[in-house]
Amino acid sequence: MGTRKLYELLENFMLTHGIKMGRDALFDLLAANAMLVRKRKRRIQTTYSSHWLRKYPNLVKDFIPQNINQLWVSDITYWKINASTHLYISLITDAYSRKIVGHNVAETMEAVQSIQALQMALASLSGDAVPLQLTHHSDRGIQYCSTKYVKLLQDKGIKISMTENGDPLENAIAERVNGIIKEEYLDHCTTNSLQEAKNNLAKAIRLYNDERPHMSIENYTPNQLHNNPKQIKVRLWKNYYKKLNNFNQNHSVNSLQDLSNNL
Repeated sequence: MGTRKLYELLENFMLTHGIKMGRDALFDLLAANAMLVRKRKRRIQTTYSSHWLRKYPNLVKDFIPQNINQLWVSDITYWKINASTHLYISLITDAYSRKIVGHNVAETMEAVQSIQALQMALASLSGDAVPLQLTHHSDRGIQYCSTKYVKLLQDKGIKISMTENGDPLENAIAERVNGIIKEEYLDHCTTNSLQEAKNNLAKAIRLYNDERPHMSIENYTPNQLHNNPKQIKVRLWKNYYKKLNNFNQNHSVNSLQDLSNNL
């Protein structure tokens, strides 16, 4: 968890116990004890979009969700668990509440693995009904364009939206959630097998959904807002798509990190 979020959680405790420490002092304390979250040093390419399968247009450029289950964002990220082994994590996140509603980890990036994450997300819905306005947004990777993945979305009446280029700003929330799960949780776990990976990922997502506040949703946790979506008063949503024309493609990854600090 980032220091700003940690300070929000500790502030009342410190006041109650007469501990005088501001946010900057907490940063210094954590840095002195090597407890700050490490920043990613490199980006592994997990998207193969040069395929013949149909690619869908971006439907969410100007869309701001007003409730849960209106927009799900999905992505696959690379997870190196030791010197010789890497795995792939598929995540589906509700864009309104920031709750991870579906996940899977596997040794390959085959479409069937991403489908398992989608099936979990669908199972989280109440009953058999799927919200009429639900849109699934992803990159143009072959997993999301595969016949089985697309058919499952279409069978449920879910709209399909995809990015139009390789800029991470087109799927900023999904990209940011990837980083949070790895940097704040998984990087601190010892993982040596696929089963350990499944257990550690499930634990990380429980902690993320239940305990991590987000500044963009008034410092509620994802589960707090997902379970009671009408409690939020001020939506601090950022529309990243309007920023695209102001940033050079060569700086897109750095721009994503800067813009998503409030997520």
